Amino acid sequence: MVAVFSAVFILFLSLYFFWPGRPVKISIPEGAGAGKVAAQLKSEGVIISSTWFRVLVKITGTAKRLMPGEYTLRGHMSAEEVLWKLTHSTYVTSVRVVIPEGWRLEQIAERLEANGITPAAKFLELTRAQKLEGYLFPSTYNLKKNMPPQEVVNLLKLEFDRQTAPLFSKGFPQGLDARKVLIIASIVEREAVDDSERPLIAAVYINRYRKGMPLEADPTTQYALGYWKKALTYKDLKFKSPYNTYVVGGLPPGPICNPGYSSIAAAMSPANLDALYFVADRKGKHIFNANFEEHKKAKRRVEQAAKAEQQ
Repeated sequence: MVAVFSAVFILFLSLYFFWPGRPVKISIPEGAGAGKVAAQLKSEGVIISSTWFRVLVKITGTAKRLMPGEYTLRGHMSAEEVLWKLTHSTYVTSVRVVIPEGWRLEQIAERLEANGITPAAKFLELTRAQKLEGYLFPSTYNLKKNMPPQEVVNLLKLEFDRQTAPLFSKGFPQGLDARKVLIIASIVEREAVDDSERPLIAAVYINRYRKGMPLEADPTTQYALGYWKKALTYKDLKFKSPYNTYVVGGLPPGPICNPGYSSIAAAMSPANLDALYFVADRKGKHIFNANFEEHKKAKRRVEQAAKAEQQ
């Protein structure tokens, strides 16, 4: 009897550990730590012990090498085998990549390369040649490793077309077209902090554009400088570039970043506002004025409030 029981038990263990388990698709999110990954693997039946998986990660020093993405694993795998697959890119089915609103081509290229999607240099060369700044829609994408740059571009551009088609089909504000809307939206994206103010900021720039006034938008100077410099100097504002709206009139020749849906929608439907000026109130919002003298008073109030806070 004991011999029969032992044989059955051994057979059970053999089937459990050596017979291939059912396929299990696992999605490891970006930034997930060993504890979260272990719990997920355990709950999905991939591993037996989440504790042993965490211990294994610690003793091998692979915590920072756990790669986000989509994996096809199987039930009752050994923790050692799972860890090997989660730390080697050849086993990743796809990678979850977040492209934030307001990023320029260089930033997108760097993130794609960092996630092993496509080389940054080739991606930049391609997107600059095709003048795609502004047309790569910010979103969350599941991308494969080692994709050709054009394939990545096609996916991001396809999402842009899908998101903007319903907006653009309604017709454009007076004096604007799709490209002009996108240029204004890109400036709004870099200026706005509070979502509710996007249509207000869009209205200011459209008003200035229609009146033939220089836009004098700080983000355009930052773009012209080649990076997002926070504290612009007087010398920066004089930097000669067709993108610097402090030294050239009208709109810059193209978008200065890749705006999200809210900013594009704001440029398509700006607020009914006659303001031509705005100043940041240092609390995440802006003060809007149609009169330049009132605008200067608002700036002085903000500056005085900032000095008072420092004292």
